[in-house]
Amino acid sequence: MNERVLVSGASIAGLTLAHFLARSGFRPTVVERAPAVRPGGNGVDVRGRALDVVGRIGIRPAVEAAAADVRGLRFVDDHDRTTARFDLRTPDSVEVMRGDLVALLHARADVEFLFDDTVTALRQDPGGVDVEFARAAPRRFDLVVGADGLHSAVRRLAFGPEQRYLRFKGHYFAFADADAALGEDRCVTLHNSPGKVAGLYRSGTHEQAKAYFMFRSAPLDLDHRDTDRQRLLLREAFGGDTSWRVPELLEGALADPEFYFDALSQVALPDWSAGRVVLVGDAAWCASPASGAGAELALVGADRLAGALAAHRGDHRAAFSRYLAEHRSTVRRRQRIGPNVRLMVPRTAAGARARDALAGLRGRPGPAGRPGRGESGA
Repeated sequence: MNERVLVSGASIAGLTLAHFLARSGFRPTVVERAPAVRPGGNGVDVRGRALDVVGRIGIRPAVEAAAADVRGLRFVDDHDRTTARFDLRTPDSVEVMRGDLVALLHARADVEFLFDDTVTALRQDPGGVDVEFARAAPRRFDLVVGADGLHSAVRRLAFGPEQRYLRFKGHYFAFADADAALGEDRCVTLHNSPGKVAGLYRSGTHEQAKAYFMFRSAPLDLDHRDTDRQRLLLREAFGGDTSWRVPELLEGALADPEFYFDALSQVALPDWSAGRVVLVGDAAWCASPASGAGAELALVGADRLAGALAAHRGDHRAAFSRYLAEHRSTVRRRQRIGPNVRLMVPRTAAGARARDALAGLRGRPGPAGRPGRGESGA
């Protein structure tokens, strides 16, 4: 039945998959590079079919209780005056902090975990996959799942270098912890300068706020593991900006040990499986944080993969084919970012004024639509 399944990555996709596999009689093992499930991250939307998935896991009431209760988004000028405001509340959707969702999923995953470790080598044969780890002794599995994010080690080992599959979308972004006093309660507050946006996300149910940055750029020389270089790039992009509260947000972000920086990218693969190895979540199809669909795709995709394996009694060829057929169209829809980035990061000051005028809110508060906001899945 191909019962022994290694899942690389203990975030939304990997934990969801492990839970459903175990419930269907498989024996999953989850390996995670971090020493424990990662508590940080930004707000993510659980909506539509993803709400059904968390319901079947048994955590929907807890997810709804943990809702971030962020109600609006406002753009501000240098003096913190609102120039445009958008209502972010939508039916059939719950926004929750990524770390809160991961903690709830981890509590439901009654499986073996290997923390503080990662996959370093894969060797397939007709009967299984021999796996080597950075710390643990080598082991053999029937199937291996890469749920290890945008810079997936499993994808690199089974499919080749990530440069073949990552599609850069002309921007870089960062987020980190921030002083909640700098922003409006239950609101995302954003400030534009040409080609840049800096802002603050303030949940109604968390004391800790989040700082956000995004800027337009040609491709930069960047290693996703080199945090010193990442901090330097962010300082170069925003260090000369003394408007609004950018200096305070920047200094706080650069001092945060959980600081996160990356290119705005999507993953494009012709197939999500290679023999006995398959990908799920951002490793397979990252839609980019600008899509606002990372958690939804991770939850629904993991559910579909687990369901396909259970329906075909572990026949990986048939299951992987069904999984691709069922989920591909959903991914393609969500990878259409549309106007979100142009709304969030206008190229010019005139572009920002045009957006504000389009909102119909120059000088007065009130709802006017809902641009997407960034999130990550894995």
